[in-house]
Amino acid sequence: MASVTDSGSVSEAPATLRRSLGFRDLVVYGLLFIAPMAPVGIFGTLDAKSHGAVALVYLCATVAMAFTAFSYAQMVRVAPQAGSVFTYARKGLGEGPGLIAGWMAMLDYLLIPAVAYLFSGIAMNALVPEVSRWVWTALAVVVTTLLNLWGVRAAARVGFAVLAMEIVVLLVFLVAAVVALAQGGARRGWLSPLTGDGSLAFSTAAVLGAVSVAVLSYLGFDAIASFAEEVTGGSAKVARAVLFCLALTGVLFIAQTYLAALLSPMTAAELAADPGAQGPAFYNTVESAVGSWLHDLVAVSKAIGAAFAALAGQAAAGRLLFAMARERRLPHVLSRTWDGTPRAALLVAATVTLVAAVWAARRDDGLDHLVSVVDIGALVAFTLLHASVVGWFVVQRREGPPNWFKHLVIPVLGAAVTVAVIVEASWAAQLVGAVWLVVGLGVWVAQRGRRAGDRVAGPGDGVGSGG
Repeated sequence: MASVTDSGSVSEAPATLRRSLGFRDLVVYGLLFIAPMAPVGIFGTLDAKSHGAVALVYLCATVAMAFTAFSYAQMVRVAPQAGSVFTYARKGLGEGPGLIAGWMAMLDYLLIPAVAYLFSGIAMNALVPEVSRWVWTALAVVVTTLLNLWGVRAAARVGFAVLAMEIVVLLVFLVAAVVALAQGGARRGWLSPLTGDGSLAFSTAAVLGAVSVAVLSYLGFDAIASFAEEVTGGSAKVARAVLFCLALTGVLFIAQTYLAALLSPMTAAELAADPGAQGPAFYNTVESAVGSWLHDLVAVSKAIGAAFAALAGQAAAGRLLFAMARERRLPHVLSRTWDGTPRAALLVAATVTLVAAVWAARRDDGLDHLVSVVDIGALVAFTLLHASVVGWFVVQRREGPPNWFKHLVIPVLGAAVTVAVIVEASWAAQLVGAVWLVVGLGVWVAQRGRRAGDRVAGPGDGVGSGG
């Protein structure tokens, strides 16, 4: 929207988003992105890595990610705007760190939906093998993109129905697992999901190594903060939704992995010796303990749920691109909105995820390549988020005397966790993250040079001062 200034020149008013989301809508987006049954795909890997203590892994991961959720809750009250960590780091650390935080989060927000779309394509191809998985993957991208372009409120309504379906399937599994345990007993010791199954010696290092993988299941709860400009009722509602989503998913993750571990027909040692059995371990457990009907039900739920997890991720990615473009950190055309929806940014996000997802779907090793790099951008952004809390509340003291526990101890512990997980990440993920970071630093330096040139030239030289 344009307006006329006192001098007669035309200026463009900042683009805004429509406020139409309530607490339930925020929770729906958060749970959709995370997915209530997110551990299904990596259950076998975590069981093997942790020597059978897979429920303990998720307990530790929930506590570890709680530090990050708490830092989000602090900063969303400071800056209730689209952009999430990009906005928070700008407030707490300055323009440069803000750009880097947004740049690193962009890597995560653009690739996580691609992974989810690929999961959907793989699941649908298993059910209907006559259709190639890349076709199913592309179809999922098109359908969910149309829903996002329709508007955030409409997408939330459809997402709520899908989320309800996922929760029903999860409850069916939980009830069926309890019945199976009551009738046939546990195949492992009742405390083994917390202490290890005995086939391999309990190892704290093994559990912590598995935690570095398990945190992938939680990536997405932070997307709730991206909708801060579209919520009715203030930023406190966003903060509550972030904390609520993390707590709820933590309980669900621990419960389903605990029951699956008790029913697993393979020990952790057997899974460790047979990496090929780790991927379908959850499905094989369900089929052997309950029956093929639940196996198929879980597969269908994962296929649909993954597509709508990508929908939430794509929506969050669009908001991040919109916010960075509005601040002239990306091409300004991405900040345009239609009826309060950032459609230009959404289309760019959809195009990137479509290319990445279809490319991966056409390769046998495509999933491995995507999964190896999706977490590194989020973890770097989380680290800068924690630093932003310290910068805003402790260094700048913008809110008066800081609360040392909330504003220093918790963010420092949170940063220690995210840095530790980065260190534990694969070399491929670290390499991709480092390259992406170097490119981001190059963008920052180029923008600083351009803005400095604009200031030297001045408005009288005919050079615009915006940037």
